[in-house]
Amino acid sequence: MFTGIIQAVGEIAAMEPSGGDLRLRINTGKLDLGDVALGDSIAANGACLTVIELPGDGYWADVSVETLNFTTLGGLKTGARVNLEKALTPASRLGGHIVSGHVDGVGEVVSLHEDARSWRFVLRAPDELAKYIAHKGSITVDGTSLTVNAVNGAEFELNIIPQTMAETVFADYKPGTRVNLEVDVIARYLERLMQGDAAAKPGAGSLSLQTLTENGYT
Repeated sequence: MFTGIIQAVGEIAAMEPSGGDLRLRINTGKLDLGDVALGDSIAANGACLTVIELPGDGYWADVSVETLNFTTLGGLKTGARVNLEKALTPASRLGGHIVSGHVDGVGEVVSLHEDARSWRFVLRAPDELAKYIAHKGSITVDGTSLTVNAVNGAEFELNIIPQTMAETVFADYKPGTRVNLEVDVIARYLERLMQGDAAAKPGAGSLSLQTLTENGYT
């Protein structure tokens, strides 16, 4: 688990195809690796990766086909900057919100403009994720915990303060940039719970009015 508070910006140092998936080396910059052991988790742009080697200035991780299919990691190039966060410990402060490190889909930057000392970003989520994004709710963009300022269909607006611009990869974004999105975990579980007994049936998917009625919600 993570908080969505980025601890450092790292850099993709090497990308090696391996047996149909990918082995990734990330240089971690100012991130303190003194308490990191093999098998620990570090999120890179919001995707939870397991440390398999610690060469000293970073770490190696295996990236599965599943992760490549649902994140932007496979499309990055050597030298690309990535947001980094080590996994929570019992003593960690929960400064953002509860983040699983399991990316739900890939969104896209639509536009950005300056707003006093901050920046306003408009992003577009995949249509199937739009229902989980709420005004003043939480969302994770490339591992960064953020508050949604406005929602218009599958598009949503964010206010990025100078600190966030300086300490994350948001400074690299431009229209068309693809980003990893993780919706609020509570919204995902709430949808599943509201399916009631229908959740156990093969093919159970999104909520419908019929499902809500059958389970006493309408």
